[in-house]
Amino acid sequence: MDPQPLPLAGITVVAVEQAVSAPFATRQLADLGARVIKVERPDGGDFARGYDTAARGLASHFVWCNRGKESVAVDLKDPRGREIVHRLVADADVFVQNLAQGAAARLGLDAAALCARHPRLVAVDISGYGPEGPYAHKRAYDMLVQCEAGLVSVTGTPERPVKAGVPAADVAAAMYAFSGVLAALLRRASTGRGGPVEVSMLDALAEWMGHPLHHGMHGGEAPARTGLAHAVIAPYDAYDTADGSQVLLSVQNDREWRRLAEQVLGRPDLADDPRFATNRARTGRRGETDAVVAGALAGLTAGEAVARLEAAQIACARLNTVQDVAAHPQLAARDRWREVDSPAGPLRALLPPITLPGGAPVPMGAVPSLGEHTDALLRSLGMTEETAAALRRDGVVA
Repeated sequence: MDPQPLPLAGITVVAVEQAVSAPFATRQLADLGARVIKVERPDGGDFARGYDTAARGLASHFVWCNRGKESVAVDLKDPRGREIVHRLVADADVFVQNLAQGAAARLGLDAAALCARHPRLVAVDISGYGPEGPYAHKRAYDMLVQCEAGLVSVTGTPERPVKAGVPAADVAAAMYAFSGVLAALLRRASTGRGGPVEVSMLDALAEWMGHPLHHGMHGGEAPARTGLAHAVIAPYDAYDTADGSQVLLSVQNDREWRRLAEQVLGRPDLADDPRFATNRARTGRRGETDAVVAGALAGLTAGEAVARLEAAQIACARLNTVQDVAAHPQLAARDRWREVDSPAGPLRALLPPITLPGGAPVPMGAVPSLGEHTDALLRSLGMTEETAAALRRDGVVA
């Protein structure tokens, strides 16, 4: 049986994008088969290209968010550059932008203006705080939005709040933009019309604040910061093992506590001890509870601890480093790694999390160099070599 085509095969996306939120959204579209044309500045391109050089000389953020795209380097401040982008958009199905608030409108590239000109177009505006309100023009970097959305207030230890170690606000906005595009394309299939899609980083991350937000609004106060522990469950934390590793375990109910006490801690007397027998008692004596668990696990290696916990059917995990994740046996067993081409040579990359059995292979295209596809795209618009050379000479394209 022939494989089914990828869901977005035949869909063209034009993206005036930078940093993480829009690029990560459009990479999801590329992973599902869309053609993604990435519009970059001629003088350095997407500024995420310069964040670091960790990926064999390339920036790790850029490699993560931009595989499988075509790069065209165009100066949008020049009318000739804007005309190139507008001609690309005229033949596109989707347009995505995350420029600073108001910049896209000044260029005629905001979702409302584009959808008015092209009724079948799905156009996405990604912003920090939305197009109106007192924060509309406030700078909106990921860390700042994590703070404004309250994520930092519930992440960290009792002594110190910390931001998430991944760009949570950017990723949240990206995934809502991605799903918004899919929903709008589905609607277009039945109505023939596209339309604007609006996503803000604050809206997206505030939604992800779900349980702490509702706990605070309805319960009177937000859950306390507890590091790796849980505010209302004990034991639930990471514990040191004899080989210098850490193992995290979670006891969800009193039946599990009994199994932990009998089969892992070697303390069957604690199963019915009123100081520990209920979760309420254990959380009230969190320090004593953790000391009992820590004392037992300190004499075991991480492997031994995990084996005992799993035999007792207690939820557990190793506290892995990023290097451990890169060598994770589950990812290897499920063949989740591939290599993608890049200007620096082949780089490892994970398959996208959405798996469509029976479909065509995931493209996993190359990470583009700046302006790598400019000439080909100009030719596709019918420009002569002389016109393209003049644009390049004047710095309109690169």
